[in-house]
Amino acid sequence: MMPRLQRRRFLALTAAAVALPRSALASAPVANWRGTALGAPASMSLAGVEPSAASGVFAAVEAEVSRLENIFSLYRPHSALSRLNKDGRLSDAPAEMIELLSLCDALHAATQGAFDPTIQPLWALYAQTSANNTAPTEKQIIRVLEQTGWTGLERRGASLSFASRDMALTLNGIAQGYVTDKIAALLRRHGLTDIAINMGETAALGKAPRGGPWRAGIVDPEGRVQSRIPLNDRALATSAPLGTVLDATGSIGHIIDPRTGRPGGQWSLVSVSAANAALADGLSTAFCLMTREQIDATLAAMPNVSLEILI
Repeated sequence: MMPRLQRRRFLALTAAAVALPRSALASAPVANWRGTALGAPASMSLAGVEPSAASGVFAAVEAEVSRLENIFSLYRPHSALSRLNKDGRLSDAPAEMIELLSLCDALHAATQGAFDPTIQPLWALYAQTSANNTAPTEKQIIRVLEQTGWTGLERRGASLSFASRDMALTLNGIAQGYVTDKIAALLRRHGLTDIAINMGETAALGKAPRGGPWRAGIVDPEGRVQSRIPLNDRALATSAPLGTVLDATGSIGHIIDPRTGRPGGQWSLVSVSAANAALADGLSTAFCLMTREQIDATLAAMPNVSLEILI
């Protein structure tokens, strides 16, 4: 069985954390929630809401997170994604999965193939060899690379299938952002306008407790704060190839290039802001594998997306 390695462990614990000024905490009501989403620590702050009044909202958030995990989690055996990977087909894909796969289509095209969720067999190969304290051979990489390819995911309405029986899908490069967006939408439906959400990626709506934008801190792999990004009705996603590693030496990162089958990352830290967290999440993942020229070309076609950090 493939060992369970938490995606973006470094980033989920330290990067893009919503930060409130101490003075704000002392003078304005803020309801805070902490939990998990898709295996990563998650948190949320509701400005202007008394903690005693937030229990119903937080219960709704937890129910929504669980519902989405039943679609996208690789570690829930009966999730829609797990059933697709096990059986090679899924006849009743949820609307949320179809919606997210449509965004994956756009990202795959916009990043010249750097974003490709069919890399799951490669990720599994690296995780398995790491568990045995070895590294994949060139022959193994080439063989498994043949089992990948975005065009191998066939879709007809709500029916999904793989062109090869050895294919598998991971949405770890985008699902946390998508969950963040869904939680933001849920909170809007509850009439909340001043909120900060971190479901592995960060989104902020409205104002912080003392007015002005919320701020998200970006921390590099050495633990140094590189920037504090103001967010107002905007999302931020951060990727670090070595944020989670697949070997004992710490040299094989978890972001694998679908075009070569090898761990990529000429950049150590990439942060992207956008109008929605799913888009920012997918782009921050793909940009780790792209040259600056390629990144700039992608951004030129996306006027509402900003590259915040590239190290």
